[in-house]
Amino acid sequence: MYFFKIYKKKSIKLPYIITALILFFFSYSNAQKKVVGTIKNSSNLFASNVSIVAKDSVNIISYTFSDENGRYSIDLHDKTTMLIYSSLGYKSKDVLIVPKKIKDTLEINIVLEENPFELQEVIISEKIPLKQKNDTIVFDANFYSRGTEEVVEDLLRNIPGLNIDQNGTIKVGNREVEKVMVDGDDFFERGYKVLTKNMPAQPIDKIELLQNYSNNRLLKGVEESNKVALNLKLYEKSKRIWFGNLKPSFGNNGFYELKGNLMNFGKKNKYYFLNNLNNIGNDATGDINHLIRPSRFDEPASIGDNQSVNSLLNLSPNNLNFKESRTNFNNAELVSLNAIFNPTKKLKVKTLGFFNWDETDFFRNSTNIVDVNGTNFTNTEDFQLQNNKRIAFGKLDVIYNISKTKMLEATTKYNNGDFNDNSNLLFNGNSTIENLQHQNTLFDQKISYSNKFKDKKVFLLTGRFIDEKTPQNYAINQFFYQDLFPTNTTANNVNQQNNNHMQFAGANAHLLDRKDNGHLLELQLGNEFRKDRLESTFSLLENNTILEQPNGYQNQTNYQVNDLYLKSKYRLKIKDFELTGKLNFHQLFNQLENNNLSSKQNSFFVNPSLGFDWEINDSSKIISSYSYSTTNAKALDVFSNFVLTGFRSFSKGTGGFNQLDASNLVFNYQLGSWSDRFFANTFIVYSKNHDFFSTNTLIEQNYTQSEKILIKDREFISANTKLDYYFKFISSNLKLDLGYVKSEFKNIVNNSDLRKVTSYNYNYGLELRSGFNGIFNYHIGTKWNTTEIETTINNSFTDNVSFLDLSLVFNDKFNVQLQSERYFFGNLKTDNTYYFLDFDARYKLIENKLMLGITGKNLFNTKRFRNFSISDIGTSTTEYRLLPRFVLLKMEYRF
Repeated sequence: MYFFKIYKKKSIKLPYIITALILFFFSYSNAQKKVVGTIKNSSNLFASNVSIVAKDSVNIISYTFSDENGRYSIDLHDKTTMLIYSSLGYKSKDVLIVPKKIKDTLEINIVLEENPFELQEVIISEKIPLKQKNDTIVFDANFYSRGTEEVVEDLLRNIPGLNIDQNGTIKVGNREVEKVMVDGDDFFERGYKVLTKNMPAQPIDKIELLQNYSNNRLLKGVEESNKVALNLKLYEKSKRIWFGNLKPSFGNNGFYELKGNLMNFGKKNKYYFLNNLNNIGNDATGDINHLIRPSRFDEPASIGDNQSVNSLLNLSPNNLNFKESRTNFNNAELVSLNAIFNPTKKLKVKTLGFFNWDETDFFRNSTNIVDVNGTNFTNTEDFQLQNNKRIAFGKLDVIYNISKTKMLEATTKYNNGDFNDNSNLLFNGNSTIENLQHQNTLFDQKISYSNKFKDKKVFLLTGRFIDEKTPQNYAINQFFYQDLFPTNTTANNVNQQNNNHMQFAGANAHLLDRKDNGHLLELQLGNEFRKDRLESTFSLLENNTILEQPNGYQNQTNYQVNDLYLKSKYRLKIKDFELTGKLNFHQLFNQLENNNLSSKQNSFFVNPSLGFDWEINDSSKIISSYSYSTTNAKALDVFSNFVLTGFRSFSKGTGGFNQLDASNLVFNYQLGSWSDRFFANTFIVYSKNHDFFSTNTLIEQNYTQSEKILIKDREFISANTKLDYYFKFISSNLKLDLGYVKSEFKNIVNNSDLRKVTSYNYNYGLELRSGFNGIFNYHIGTKWNTTEIETTINNSFTDNVSFLDLSLVFNDKFNVQLQSERYFFGNLKTDNTYYFLDFDARYKLIENKLMLGITGKNLFNTKRFRNFSISDIGTSTTEYRLLPRFVLLKMEYRF
């Protein structure tokens, strides 16, 4: 509590406190005593990937691995320490160290004796839960299990170096994992949350962290990859048999959750079936778009990954700085049927079927105060939203290994989504009903051929076709636009029908040539064609009779873009310094037809980029790059008339061709590695848009009209620093997160001159997580967020989120988990602080067979919460309804 008092009473001194903390961490880390040296074998050759573990009489202090030149560096504590050197094929060696006798750095060079007859897997120590072989680090799942884990996500949260946010996104350092595999096979690609949020953790024996990962096996060792992936290794007893679990939970007021998993992971075939039904706000899928459209940037054979339809209208809940499950009144049903077949040694077939039904309710009250350029008014909204969705998604992957150096891959996807969204809105006392019926139909076919025609040379040929449609039918039972259409005095409702249809076809030839000196040459030649058809029909009605379809509010847009390109990249490696240059040449052939008016444009441009990686020493690295880019306008930028995009908002495109230029500078400094005791990572991004789309907006109390306009010059800068330090004397890991964002924008509001809008965001947070071996563990943290917007007037607010989680594992059978949260919204004069408490208790009645439990959510029964937000035109105070307190009785049966 004292910590919070400091911030409340003396917030002006917060930057000094943060600066002192940073200096403390850096000085503390620099003051650590360390051992450095080189490891060779008896043949006087450097020994790489040798594990070095520092261990006192009880616990592991730190660990590291030797690099390709046999070098290593490891931090020590003040206690007497045993250094254990071990690697596959060598006899291990122990060295006793007394740190008090070391002034700063001690150099120890080691010669390991070869042990060619002991070829079994080397475990560093009976109690040391990791090993490394080349780019793979293996963690012992049993060591990191605390007995409280239900699903894979729970187990992964215990692995050092893995960061998992509240949505389930997994990162190593600051990089998201590519996929989560099971015994080397991938079911869900970037949609891995379906697996990690549902698969039980108990069958997992090892977790493999794959560094420098390649999605294409023929590119391993050829492409320059910093990607990471996870592979879950199962216990032998869990292979080649059917097993799973059933987990029903029932509570008060009709709350329930029913989860089930059925699995069989054999050598030739793998099956994973799951279901999840609940109305307690749980999201069992994560962002479903990551499953349907797993986008990869600048990846070989990723042509078309950035292509999708953008809808004109959307009725969905706001994104909140709050646990989504607390406001998600849902009734979700999920079934996923997945299988991997290996009918021959050369052929692999993967099938995925995904079915999701959900009905969600969302409740919001808001007061919006507009004060801009002489226009002043207040709008009130009492908003109730119900989203109904049905999604069916299927994917077929066929991988045929023609030979050890040739491979053919084909992926076919089909998605069919049906959505019905209804809102009951009380707008300034007027009862308003919105209805949006929309669909999404996607067909996606990709074929890729890979040929490793020499040891370090690979040729890829990829083709792709995508067809996607999103028809929409939007209706409002009120007419708020008398000032826009004064002649229609009898209109009492409106309707708009939208149709957005996109087709994409592309082909790409890609050559990767890794030179003997480590340099890498990449050449790509390709062509991408995209055709968009955008139609909108806006109607004024009296009851069911169409009165008028006004001019200037109808759109018939056909937009075609053909991009013929040549991309070149060369990576020059000189010892610990790497320089990368890129030159991308684009020839565009654009065609635009707006309401029967046609035009064409041919545009040629070059996108250059230059970057470097500098490994200063074993623990410091700098990565930086500069790029100049030109991008082409999208379909939603070029339509020429107004469309209805909300119950009181109209938008309009530019009606013509545009290319936008921008410059970007990125700087990244890393001190240590994610697996070290101390790790610091700083990112700075500077961007200047030489051209950008802004808006000329007319704001009235009942409606707004925004027209896109092209403006020159705006800047954006972002800086973020993350510090991670493990305090051995309290067995706890401390994380410090600091962020700063400055963004410029320019627009016109209500016939004003061009306005400059500058926004600032500051965030700073601390987390401390324990790793005790006993009954008790904790996780505590706080994060402050300040937002400020400058126009002709200034607005700002500061929010805070704090949490305390407690874990009590009384024995192998019984454990209790407590989670508490505190939310503080600084600009609210009343009702600005909210508290939440959840708990979960489990008792193993029969080991590995039957578990009983009880879960409670929102025990304080907080029914609503309010927050405050600002924009360049005013302020908004919003109140949200929360799921009430409920308690679930749970049972898990494993078979």
